[in-house]
Amino acid sequence: MTDTDATMSLIEHLEELRRRLIVIVVAVLASAVVGFVVSRDVVNLLKVQLPQEYRHLSFLGPADALAAQLKIAGFLGIAIAMPIILFQLWRFLSPGLTRGERRFVWPVILAAIFLFVTGVVIGYAVIPYTMAFLLHFSEGIADPNLTIDRYVGFVTTMMLAFGLVLEFPIVLIGLARVGILSHRRLSAARRWAVLAIVLAAIVLTPGGDPISPLMLSGVMFLLFEGSLLIIRLMRR
Repeated sequence: MTDTDATMSLIEHLEELRRRLIVIVVAVLASAVVGFVVSRDVVNLLKVQLPQEYRHLSFLGPADALAAQLKIAGFLGIAIAMPIILFQLWRFLSPGLTRGERRFVWPVILAAIFLFVTGVVIGYAVIPYTMAFLLHFSEGIADPNLTIDRYVGFVTTMMLAFGLVLEFPIVLIGLARVGILSHRRLSAARRWAVLAIVLAAIVLTPGGDPISPLMLSGVMFLLFEGSLLIIRLMRR
């Protein structure tokens, strides 16, 4: 290949990447618009997860309610557009893959979507336990005054963290597929993996309560063991 051919190939790849990124940005923005339209309903769904006596949310600044709706729009923009994001990544990478690798990618994309949705649902499910634990510490010290902006930011961050963290089996299986990791190596590092899972769960759950990281680390450990099984079967 001449320098000119290499340059043209690089330019073509960059142009293809630019087109894919434009599609992703448009998909996220369009999904965010939908998210903003339904943001009031989403706020009501999030308020249901609070103890009855704390469901009256307040705001301190004139733009706080709008900021909360924009956070919901951003969260839903990413969540709704996730299948499109993964599909565009697949379209960009697929020309460099073999036929066998292409057959492997589609199940991975479907699994990634399923794991992300599962993580978001788990994050939503643990909100009552997280909030009950945190609000317990205000008893006899201060009267809680939950603001809509901070509450929405807190729970959407937690739900997004759960969704993204559950993608890690895809990374493990992908690295094993290309030969970087192996079942033997991962099995030997199981103790360190458990420690890393616990630390990641603590860092990624913003509440400081023990329930959220405990549930997240439990799910991550099960996924880690499931990934080990899949990697072992792949090598047979």
